[in-house]
Amino acid sequence: MPSHAIHAPVSYRTMSEEDVPAAHELSQALRWPHRAEDWQFVLRLGTGFVAEEAGVVIGTGLCWKQGQQASLGMIIVSPAHQGKRIGSELMRLVLEALGNRCTLLNATPAGQPLYERLGFVATGTINQHQGTMNAVSPVALNAGETLRPFESGDLETIIELGNRATGMSRGEVLKSLLPMAETVVLERNGEAVGFSAMRRFGRGYAIGPVVACDSERAKALIAHWSGAYAGSFVRVDVTGTSDLQDWLAQVGLAQVDTVVAMARNGVPPADSTLKQFAIVNQALC
Repeated sequence: MPSHAIHAPVSYRTMSEEDVPAAHELSQALRWPHRAEDWQFVLRLGTGFVAEEAGVVIGTGLCWKQGQQASLGMIIVSPAHQGKRIGSELMRLVLEALGNRCTLLNATPAGQPLYERLGFVATGTINQHQGTMNAVSPVALNAGETLRPFESGDLETIIELGNRATGMSRGEVLKSLLPMAETVVLERNGEAVGFSAMRRFGRGYAIGPVVACDSERAKALIAHWSGAYAGSFVRVDVTGTSDLQDWLAQVGLAQVDTVVAMARNGVPPADSTLKQFAIVNQALC
C-alpha cells in the first residue's frame, strides 16, 4: 500500500523575541533585506503572531497600534507552506488585535486582491529606491531656512510634525527610531518645519521618515545625507506622489520596486500643509 506523509497540524501563537532568529530566516528565504536587528526593532514596537508546524516557525504577521490608526506588515509564509490559508489566518489574528482602527498596509500587486477581500482599498503607491548614493550639491533653501542636527529638545516638535504629516500617533515609533538614527531638522525662522532620519537597515542604510511641506524641502532633507553617506548603499521608500523619482535616480537611488498603499476603515486625517515624503518602512509606514 502506498504510504502517505502525515503533516503536523499548524498552530498559532503570539510572537516573542525568541522567535526573531526564525523570522529572520523566513525573510531571508524570500530575499528580504531585513537584519535580525530590523526584526527586533519592529517587534518591540508592536504585536506579532507566528504560525508553527512541529515546533518550527513557518509564518509571521505583525501589527502596530498608532493611536486610533494602525499599520500591519511582515506577513510571511514559508514558500513550502504557501497555498494553505496560513497567511489568511495570520491576517485574521492581526486584524482581530487591531479592532476597528483605520489600518494601513503596503501590498505587492499579487497580494492586493487578498487584502481587497478583507476590506482594504488602494490609496496610492510606495516606490522603493536604492543604490550607491552619489555626492550631490546641497539643495537651495529659502531665506530664513536652515538645516541643523536634531537636539533632544526637538523630540516633541518632531513627533507633532510626524503626527500632522501622517494623521497617526507617531510618538512611540519616533521615540524608538530617533535614538538609533541620525536626524536633521529643517528650521524656518527658528521654527522646526521638517525633518529626516538616516539609520542602519538591511544591506546598508535607510532614509526615512522625511517630513516637509513640499518636494524641494524634501530634496534638501535627503541631499543632506550625501555628505556623510556618499558611496554607501542607501534605500528610501517614497510616496508615488512625492515628485522625487527622477531626482532620486540622479542621486544614485534608482527605483527598484513599487507596492500598493492600502487602507481599511477609512484613511488617517493627515494635515494638507505637511507631507510624509518618505516612510519609515513598509511595515510601520
